[in-house]
Order: sequence, then C-alpha cells, then structure tokens
Amino acid sequence: MAFQQGLSGLNSSARALDVISSNVANASTAGFKASSAVFADTFAAAMGGGTSATQVGMGSVNQAVRQSFSQGAITATNNPLDMAIGGNGFFVIQRNNESTAYTRNGQFDLDKDGYIVTPLGERLMGYQTVANDGTVSFIGNTTPRPILVPPTGISAAATGTTGTPVGIRANLDSGLAVPTTAPFDQNDPTSYNFATSVAVYDSLGNQHSLALYFVKQDPVASPNTWQVYQSFDNGAAAAAATLVFDQSTGNWVSGGPITVSVPAATVGTGAADLNFDVNLSAFTQRRSVSAVYETTQDGSPPGEVASVSVSSEGLVQARYTNGQTRDLGKVILATFRNPNGLSSVGDNLWAETIDSGSAALAGPGDGLNGTINSGRIEESNVDMSQELVYMIIQQRNYQANAQSIRTQDQLLQTLINLR
Repeated sequence: MAFQQGLSGLNSSARALDVISSNVANASTAGFKASSAVFADTFAAAMGGGTSATQVGMGSVNQAVRQSFSQGAITATNNPLDMAIGGNGFFVIQRNNESTAYTRNGQFDLDKDGYIVTPLGERLMGYQTVANDGTVSFIGNTTPRPILVPPTGISAAATGTTGTPVGIRANLDSGLAVPTTAPFDQNDPTSYNFATSVAVYDSLGNQHSLALYFVKQDPVASPNTWQVYQSFDNGAAAAAATLVFDQSTGNWVSGGPITVSVPAATVGTGAADLNFDVNLSAFTQRRSVSAVYETTQDGSPPGEVASVSVSSEGLVQARYTNGQTRDLGKVILATFRNPNGLSSVGDNLWAETIDSGSAALAGPGDGLNGTINSGRIEESNVDMSQELVYMIIQQRNYQANAQSIRTQDQLLQTLINLR
C-alpha cells in the first residue's frame, strides 16, 4: 500500500495553513503583502515512459509561495514623515550592514543625526547633495544616498544677496489731489499722498525698514507722474525715482528701479554694507484707494528647523522658524520587472535577486512609479474574511488527507491478517 499521496496532501495543507497563518498574523502590519501557496501534482517517473491512461498521481508538492503586491488601504497618521506609495514602487533602504533592501512600509522618523530612518534605524535613500559647509539641497538626479535633514539651522541672508530686487505691487489713487504742503517733508503727512515701508535684512539677520513716500505731481505740468522719496531706518529722506503711468490703462510706464546702498557704518549692527534694488514696475495708478497688495524680498533672519514634510513628488521639505522653506532631498522609488522574484528578508523588507531583475530607480510620479502620500501609511493588503475561509478549506483538506492515510492503513491491516 502507498501512503505517499496522503502524506503529500498533509504536507501541502500544512504548508498552506502556514502561509494563511502568516497572513492573519500580519493583518495589521503596515506595508505587508499577503502570500498564497502554489501547488502542483506529482507523478512517478517511468523508464519506458507512461501514458495518461496508466499513470497514477503521487500526490502534490508546493511549487512556490506567491505574494500579492496589490495596493493596501491608505490610512492617515499624525507623523508628517510617514509615507504611503500610491501605485507601483518600493522605498529604498540602506540597512545597518550597508546592504540595500526595499519596502512598502513607509513608517519613518528622524534619528539623532537628522537621517530619515525606519523603526530599526535603517536609512531611507534618495537624491541629495551635501555641500562642504554641511548644508544640503536637492539638485536633481544624483547618486542615491541616505536622506539627511540637517539638525542645524540656516544662516541669515541679506536682502539683495541673490540679486533679486525687492518687489512691491501696489496702486496709487489717481483721484488724489496734489499735496497742499510743499516742499516734501517726511515728518509732515500733508506733504505727501501715500507712504509704505518694507522690512529688509542685513547680513547678520537684523531687520531694518525702508520707507517710501509718494507725492503726486501737478496733473497739468506733469500728468500721471509721482515723485518717490526713500528713507532707511527713519533717516533723512531723499528723492529716489519719478514714476510715470499710462493715461489709458494706469499701468507703469517708467521710473525705477530704486537703488539702495547703505554703508556698514549706517547699518550700525556690525553687518556688512547693504545693497539692493527696489522694483516699482508692478505699481499702477487707478481710481482706487492707494494700497500695497504684495511685497517680496530675498533677505531673512537665521532660522531653525520647525517642521519637515514630504510632497507627492517625494521632495523632502524643511520649514524654518524664519519662514523659509527649502527642498532638502528627494525620495526615490525602485521598481522591478518581477516583484514576485524578490526575496523576503523579514522586517517588512525585500532583497533583490536574479529572478526579480535589477531595481529601476526613479522619482515618485516618474514613468510608472506611484506618488507619495505624506502623513499616511499603507496598510496590509490581507483580506481577513478571505483568509478565514481559506483556513477552513485547508482544514478540511487536511482532514480528508488524514482519512486517506487511515483508509490505506485499514487496507494494509486487512492484507496482513490474511491466513
């Protein structure tokens, strides 16, 4: 009598139950992908060959354990560094032993050195450039490296450092009359029609004020013309520019930019000379109340990291206490021609193998890659109700195979008892 068929069935059902039990155990594991056992029938080899009419099966065998890489549910968290991939791709992780692994689990935090790490302290990889002074930035596709959020802040930037002029978008009321007091006196509001100020910064991050005064000129002698005066930190005002506007549209025609040059002695904080331009081309003159709508300038005081977030394109962005926001790096995703060829190494990680093919690295949203959902994680894709049904099926299969062995045993016992 042959017990092999029943024994192979027991082994197959036990293997399937192992896979199901693992799925159930990881139903709450972020980024986990459910597995299923794949089986095949077996036949005894015959030297002379066999035909389907005479071959008797020898049972079943486990061919593979296949994982389902379908999308899991996306759940919001309170951690801005948590990330969920919506679509294809794996996060690239540098393990503590310097090897590379891949994961769908996007639970990340900052370690004491400022690196974005997994709960095991293994580092998330991306594109980033680190300058000699320790500052970091994103400049596009470079060699992947662990993404660093510098624990130190950013230094002050003087207004005009980048060469970008101070910008003011405003309107001057065309219905205003020429001031009744002349000449202009910055301390006498009746000698000018409108005044505004812009905060600027020196090289040490100290804030200063640039005041601008606007005086409407005689509409007959100089129609649609305004004289502009400037004053730095309430110092003596000086003529700076003459603005001329189009009589049909009220748009700026000419005047400016204003060049501001303040020597270090006048700055008075120990900072360097302050030099910048003020662009007035966004001014208009229309029958509407005189008002400033927007001001821009490139200076800032020093700042420390206030928060870190990740955009849908994978850009790691730091927001500083001085209001500045900087792109520090970019998360990369890896895709594989055959994800089922990846080798599971535990801790929600997979390793590349010959069967999976080489990892193709690209940014989120590039090609077939998915996008990043910041402040969210991808839940396990285990369907608990389905797994429980499969468990019942495999339990019945196990019982049936055990019955097959019991029947074989009874037949053998009958044969042995023949006299």
